[in-house]
Amino acid sequence: IGLYLAIIGSLLVGLTPKGSLAVPMLLIGRALQGLSAACVMPTSLGMIKIFWEGKERQRAISLWSIGTFGGSGLSSLTGGIIASSLGWRWIFFFAVIVAIIALYLTKELPENKREGAGKYKIDWGGIIMFMIAMVALQVFISKGNDFGWTSWITIVLVAITLVFGYLFIRIEKKVPFAFVDLGLFKNKIFTGATLANFFINGTAGLLIVSLTLMQRGAQFSAMKAGLLTLGFAIAVILFIRVGEKLLQRYGAKKPIIWGALIICAAILLLMQTQIMTGQYVVLAVIAYSLFGLGLAFFATPATDAALSNLPESQAGSGAGIFKMASSLGTSFGVAIAAGIYTAVVSRTEPIAWLGKLVGFVGRQDNLLVRQGAMLGLGFCLLLAILVIVSVVATIPDKKKVEKE
Repeated sequence: IGLYLAIIGSLLVGLTPKGSLAVPMLLIGRALQGLSAACVMPTSLGMIKIFWEGKERQRAISLWSIGTFGGSGLSSLTGGIIASSLGWRWIFFFAVIVAIIALYLTKELPENKREGAGKYKIDWGGIIMFMIAMVALQVFISKGNDFGWTSWITIVLVAITLVFGYLFIRIEKKVPFAFVDLGLFKNKIFTGATLANFFINGTAGLLIVSLTLMQRGAQFSAMKAGLLTLGFAIAVILFIRVGEKLLQRYGAKKPIIWGALIICAAILLLMQTQIMTGQYVVLAVIAYSLFGLGLAFFATPATDAALSNLPESQAGSGAGIFKMASSLGTSFGVAIAAGIYTAVVSRTEPIAWLGKLVGFVGRQDNLLVRQGAMLGLGFCLLLAILVIVSVVATIPDKKKVEKE
């Protein structure tokens, strides 16, 4: 179902006409693509938990992570190349081809249904409450600066988020087949790994902010800026199995922390927007490679920590929540980092205290762009630090796990 939705959604976007039908077709197509990901990602991850155990499962997670993290690493580069050479529509036509290939590959995949699956009822109440709360929160984050942080629209958005968030929790505690099984969060290790996954995916905001910086601040084309991220994808693909080996030797906690520390180093390099363009390009290439390396260290240990502590009957629910944390983390991380950047760029005067703290050399006509990027990236740094905090607080060392 998910792959068929991907084909239909990609075709709708790729074939979007000009005129009044453009916006509806784009929205419907992108919505179907989102539903496709919601079907495919948790299901594929849950099946890994069911069909493999021990080292075999860790290897399967590594290969799965190459597809997710490696795919996101290649997206900036391939998207820029395709859009610059063939046009943006071809990005979605290629997506159709990939989905068709995936359909062929899953042809022999065995069906797996948990006991009592036929009795399942969709938790429409929980889904609706969650969607309203998340949409209101997303609009608040992305448009709050435009509306004004004390305007009545902003206040209403906050109120909607709080009220519907509260109703969502109330509903999920009562229904037998909850959209989000809150009982899973009683598992401390699962909770810690899921939080870490949320925060680490939020650091994806660094890609949006830094690439926008290169395009607006240094007048790089989309393809030229995308080429800087090549090391990101290469590092993820090359080192993802290293994360798996570190998991087997040290347990989940240490490689997750090491990965987060490497990502902190990458963000600190990208935050050096006060230097000249040529110097920044060198730092950016190193930083993107470090970002990929950090994600490679993080991916398999975090995913295995989240799923290995759950019974098979909860594998699907756990995988769904874990992947939802990825999507929400990316969404909010990008929105907040980009929101900070936009808020600074829209100012009429540079930030005085930041100018006193850091000396921005070279061109001064792009000063607001550079300051906005520095602060937006600073938020991403905070998220990487929160990964470490959540893991230290919830995931035990390997020796402690073995004793238990």
